[in-house]
Amino acid sequence: METLKIRKATKKDVPLILDFIRMIADYEKLSDSLTVTEDILNESLFGNDAKAEVIFGYFENEAVAYAVYFYNFSTFVGRNGLYLEDLFVKPEHRGKGLGKILLKHLAKLAVENNCGRMEWTVLDWNRPAIDFYKSIGAVSMDGWSIFRLDETSLRKFTQDS
Repeated sequence: METLKIRKATKKDVPLILDFIRMIADYEKLSDSLTVTEDILNESLFGNDAKAEVIFGYFENEAVAYAVYFYNFSTFVGRNGLYLEDLFVKPEHRGKGLGKILLKHLAKLAVENNCGRMEWTVLDWNRPAIDFYKSIGAVSMDGWSIFRLDETSLRKFTQDS
């Protein structure tokens, strides 16, 4: 495994965070659904009511990986969980164990914060990620489906009588 220096993002990192979001959106073939801006990230990640956090992995003084996470709550275990929203390693740095280092860092945060679990989603077609997650002992939650109300649907639903 390579040496990866991990650091928490600060407000000055918003442009870099947005760059990573664009990279993951491109990889996931979802670039056309991006509406995030630096102003939105600034408020959402560093404003008074910030809920999510970002960490970067640096290899040879270059940000080569990032993760976005937040804490949720599980009624079944009665404790918080750590939810991993994004984990991305630049393509040219994959296969070096850097993603595993970043994921292990987050798992340690979950343990330190007495979380009952750590969860994330992965696209069905992303076989390399699925294989990696299974190799570290993660299990697929087969039988569960993700449902979403996007912003438009949320507004419409709240206005329906």
